[in-house]
Amino acid sequence: MKRTDKTLLEQMQISDVDISHRIELLDLDKNDLDLLSSHKSIIDDSIDDIIDEFYEKQTKIDEISLLIRDSDTLRRLRYAQRKYIIDLFSGHYDGEYVNNRLRIGMVHKRIGVDPKLFLSAIMSLKYIVINTLSNTIEKSEILNSTVVALDKLLYFDTTLVFDTYIDSLVGEIEAAKRRTEIYANSLEDKVVERTRQLEELAKLDPLTNIYNQRAMQELLRREMTLAKRRHTILSLVYFDVDNFKTINDTHGHIKGDEVLKFVGQILHENVRETDVPCRYGGDEFCLILPECNTENARIVCQKIIKAFNHRYSDFSISMGIAQTNPEEYIDEERLIKIADEKMYSAKKQNGSQIRA
Repeated sequence: MKRTDKTLLEQMQISDVDISHRIELLDLDKNDLDLLSSHKSIIDDSIDDIIDEFYEKQTKIDEISLLIRDSDTLRRLRYAQRKYIIDLFSGHYDGEYVNNRLRIGMVHKRIGVDPKLFLSAIMSLKYIVINTLSNTIEKSEILNSTVVALDKLLYFDTTLVFDTYIDSLVGEIEAAKRRTEIYANSLEDKVVERTRQLEELAKLDPLTNIYNQRAMQELLRREMTLAKRRHTILSLVYFDVDNFKTINDTHGHIKGDEVLKFVGQILHENVRETDVPCRYGGDEFCLILPECNTENARIVCQKIIKAFNHRYSDFSISMGIAQTNPEEYIDEERLIKIADEKMYSAKKQNGSQIRA
């Protein structure tokens, strides 16, 4: 059940037993309550004068005047205060009475009335009511007993109001704590995500946006371990741009970078999600092809060459393919060396070539 679906009594878990216990703690017995209710007619007859005097004093206090601000608010406050005073002498001090007192505390806290201002107002009200009673009650013994009973009941009311203040403050603290936890968790998630992004960026070559040499060695080791475990084939393609130094010397380094970036783009566009394109260094590239034999690797290489030569018909690339399989697993360095040797074999002929 939502908090707003509960009464203040339910929210603060104040039962009839708790109400009785609070009354007992203040030594507020039935005789006191009956005595107060016996003077209800005096209060009813004088209520307008009590209200007038009370707010005349309250509005002279700058802090309270600033809280009230306008005549409409003052009119509503006068109506609420009238009910509050009449209830003191109503003779009914049950759950509804307590809930109304809790609501008073909630409203005062919500509009920003400091506890010191509330206590000051209660004291002022008490003296006005006592003065009203003393003008009518002739017997001093009865008047004194009434004053004592009123004092006890106002203490009872004040404990309820301050319980609401405290509950509201605790609620604010808990809400702030929840917001802080949510914020902290969101920051933690952002840090985790940012760390992941930075780690991913650290693995990428900034020019071609494919994996760098360091990442390649780690990924090749992982893929070869998986191939051994699964008893599957793995192929490695090693290639570079032929006469790349000449391209730089003749056309400039900007052109050279453009060519390398385009190679990275081709690799992204012509490989499977499971394949791993890498820039090994300079103009040298590697392509890790899990569960791919030499024949299928050659088809991938042909696609890369076709896309490259379509853009750069005056340039060429040489590609070497090495394969490891369940019959003979070789280590990463040996696999790279074989693919590298195949690539240099491809360079013996002009144009873009593949050797496997």
